[in-house]
Amino acid sequence: MQIIVGSVGLLLFASVALAQQPPVPVEQEPHHHVVLQNDFVLVMRVTVPPGESTLYHTHSHDRASVGLSDSTITQQKSGEAEGPRQTTKAGTVSASTLGDAPYTHRVNNVGSGPFDVIDVEFLQRPQQSSTPAAAEVAAENPSARVYRWVLAPGAVSSMHAHQRPYLIVAATTMMLKMTTPDGKSFTHEIKAGDFHWVDSKVTHTLANEGTTEGQIVEIELK
Repeated sequence: MQIIVGSVGLLLFASVALAQQPPVPVEQEPHHHVVLQNDFVLVMRVTVPPGESTLYHTHSHDRASVGLSDSTITQQKSGEAEGPRQTTKAGTVSASTLGDAPYTHRVNNVGSGPFDVIDVEFLQRPQQSSTPAAAEVAAENPSARVYRWVLAPGAVSSMHAHQRPYLIVAATTMMLKMTTPDGKSFTHEIKAGDFHWVDSKVTHTLANEGTTEGQIVEIELK
């Protein structure tokens, strides 16, 4: 009996210690893996297996995200009760604006599959937007605009011009063809989670050369 009570006591102590653990900066949270950092963005691949939770972590900038999996999660802000279940799908995009204070929370994967997402923190917020939108805007905040292209096999996006640096992210696996106004084209297979940072002006179309639907997301600085 003493051994059982002692074990229970240790478990309670561990739970209390976990609950009291101070939040960490988002880039130090173990499920957040930094895949790119420059003067403008911090890009992380976030993967949370089923039944696991992130540590409480703090976001200190405007941010955007691109879902790479179909998942069910809950979120819990520091000092508050756990929120309701949320369903995310591959290709889901969001853009969040930082308020007057850093945002601290944790993510709980309550589904049966992994929660997989690309999370982008914008390290500089412009005083005002310097360029108009390049295409239909799926989400935006004071730092960036998000364009989401859902392309059926053989489909081609409108020709559009990026005047500002941007991050292109594959939300799904597909055969992507990019074509410039002078007819030059580049075709290559991309996998979900692949990304590329572009810091030059670009005008192009995006086409799906594969046999299944593909989704591409462009996250452009303002």
